[in-house]
Parts: sequence; C-alpha cells; structure tokens
Amino acid sequence: MQTIARWILVSVGVCICGVSLARADRIAELRARAETGDVEAQYDLAFLYDNGYGVAQDYTEAGVWYRQAAEQGHATAQWNLGVMYANGLGMAADMEKAIAWYRKAVEQDHVTAQYDLGILYSSGKGIERDDVQALLLVNRAADSAAKLAVYKGDRDSFNAAKATAAKYAGARANLIARMTLDQLTRAAEQGVMLAQAELGVLYGLGQRVAQDATQALKWHGQAAEQGHPPSLYFMGLHSYTGQGVPQDAAEAAEWYRQAAEQGHADAQWNLGLMYRTGQGVPQDAAEAAKWYRQAAEQGHAQAQMNLGFMYATGQGVEQNDTQAANWYRRAANQGDAQAQYNLALRYARGQGTPLDYGQAYLWISLAATNASGEHKNAVLKVREYIVALMEPEQIEEGEELLRKRQRSSSGT
Repeated sequence: MQTIARWILVSVGVCICGVSLARADRIAELRARAETGDVEAQYDLAFLYDNGYGVAQDYTEAGVWYRQAAEQGHATAQWNLGVMYANGLGMAADMEKAIAWYRKAVEQDHVTAQYDLGILYSSGKGIERDDVQALLLVNRAADSAAKLAVYKGDRDSFNAAKATAAKYAGARANLIARMTLDQLTRAAEQGVMLAQAELGVLYGLGQRVAQDATQALKWHGQAAEQGHPPSLYFMGLHSYTGQGVPQDAAEAAEWYRQAAEQGHADAQWNLGLMYRTGQGVPQDAAEAAKWYRQAAEQGHAQAQMNLGFMYATGQGVEQNDTQAANWYRRAANQGDAQAQYNLALRYARGQGTPLDYGQAYLWISLAATNASGEHKNAVLKVREYIVALMEPEQIEEGEELLRKRQRSSSGT
C-alpha cells in the first residue's frame, strides 16, 4: 500500500513538473518572439506579467512589454499602459502620461480608452473638466459596447459584455442629466443622439427653457434620423396630427414602424390602429393583430384590450373566446375601463370564462368607477342588468371581491 501511495506521489510530482516545464517553455518561446519585435507576443507577455498568469505577477516587467507594443501602435497595449501610469503600477503615477496613452488608443477607436478618458474629462482628474468632451467620448464607448454585447455561444462573455454596455450607458445618462442647456446643445450639434432627444423633450415640455414646438421638432427630428425610438414615435405622432408638420398618415405610419421595430410599445399600438383602420397603410387585420400583440406582451393596456377584441371577433386571428377573456383580464387588471366592462360581460355569460356572477359584479363595478362620459352611463345600465340576474348571496360575494380588490389596491 505504501509503495502504491509513493508511486502516486511520484507520478503527480512528475506530472506537475512536466506542466511547469511546458509552461516555462511556452513563456520562453513567447519572450523570444517578443524580443524580435513581434507586437502580439509583446502584448501577450505583458498581459501574463500584469495578471500573474504562468509567471510571478510583475507590474514593472508588464510595463516594459506594454510600452514596446504600445510604441508599435497596439491599441490595447496603449490603453493598458495608460492604466498603469494612472494607477502607479510598476512605474510612478503620472496622469499626463496616462492621458497621452489613452488618447493614442482613442485615436484607434479603443472602446475602454474612450470611456476612461471620458470619465477623466467628466471628473477633471489630470485634465480640465469638460462635460461636452466627456459625453462625446462616453457616448462613442456606450454605442460601441452596445454593439459588442451580442451572444455568440459564450454566456459568461455575453453577460460581461452586457454589464459593460449597461455601465457605459448609465454613465452617459448621468452626464446628460447634469449638463446645462448650452452643453446639451453643443453635444447635440456634434451629433450625440441622446442629447438631441433630451433637447426635444425639454423644448416640448418647456422644462429649463421656454416651450418651443419648432425647436422640439427640430431636435426630435435629428434624433429620429439616427433611429432613437421615442423621437421616432414623437415624429410619427406629429405627422399623424399635423402639429408643426404637414399632416401625413403614411409618413406617420413610417415613423411609427421604425420605432415599433425597435420595441416601442406606443408605436406598436398606434401602428396596429392604423392597420386596423387603413390609415396611411393598407387595411390589414392580421398586421393590426401582430402589432397589438407586440405591444400587449410589453404590458400596453390598450393594446391588450384591442387584442382581446380581435380574438373576440376573429379579426386578424382565429376567433377564440378564451384568448379574448385572457387579454381583457390583463388590460382590466391595469384599470382599462373598456376591458373591465368586456370582462364583466364574459363572466356574466360564461363566454371564454366560467359563468361567475361574483366576478361579473367585481369587474362591472370597477368599470363603473373608471369609465367616464357616455360610456359610464352605459356601464351603469349594464351593472343594473347584471345585478338583476344575481341572487343576494352572489351580490354579497361580488361585494366581498370588490372590497378585497380595493384593500389590495390601497395596500391595506
């Protein structure tokens, strides 16, 4: 037994020693290539020393090889050398040199260098603070990071890329939130889409500036041309109503479509309405149902109500009472009075739901509370009709359901 154990220990030792020798051989080969000027080998060797992979961590040695690769134009080496100067790793801290190397990497569109230099401009660390320049850099980094966050089969890399994109987008939003009107204008004039959109919102609402519909349209129009979904929706709405621009339903539908294809729920709903009525597009119930569904699945209450109606009537979809009731219920739970009314009728008839007068009473009572105008009068008449069909214990059941709903809504 002792002999077997000794053999195992010796074998493991030989194995570990073999691995170490193989690793040493690979590092020696990498160093030889680096010494001949191979820029990728120089960067790889620096990375190993920087992180202590296969060698003892040595920032000074890492800095030597990063510099050689950086001087040959290796963008990531330039950024890493900037990081080392910024943090005093393996060399004396020197923000001036750090910024110089960041700039060289930025000139090659290195995304992280763009972000890091932008953050330095936003803080004024080692450089004169300039929020506009900060936004220009962080915006470039955020746009690039968003494009890089594509799943390619490696979940860990994908999640890391998404986290980086979210971090950069958050920094961009924080910069925009703190900028003055003049700074926003300067950034917008240099093509920053979100600055353009922000100006459109500010001029449209009259926040921090006199309300100006012309300026709102100007800036939203520029952001829309770059594909910003809320600005695309804004332009569609104004084209549809003719506010500030010629009224043009076809133009409105095209603006809505561009926003809808990027997931803007209100645009999807409006595009569905246009297909249902044939305004600006050929009338097409199936297309209407398609866009209603996309908005409804995002929680858009009116789209849920409309999709329920499509299922109830078999327009654009196969008629299905259960689906109709389901979509009415989702809209009704969000306070849509028409959906609450429709759902009440279905419970009163057992249409797509079990026959349930208690539920009918609950939903018709909520509809009566939320409805207005002529619709409220119609709802109240139907409520009287439903109550007349109910036994006293069913009314009490409905009242108890209503009380529970009200308590739940008030949080008591």
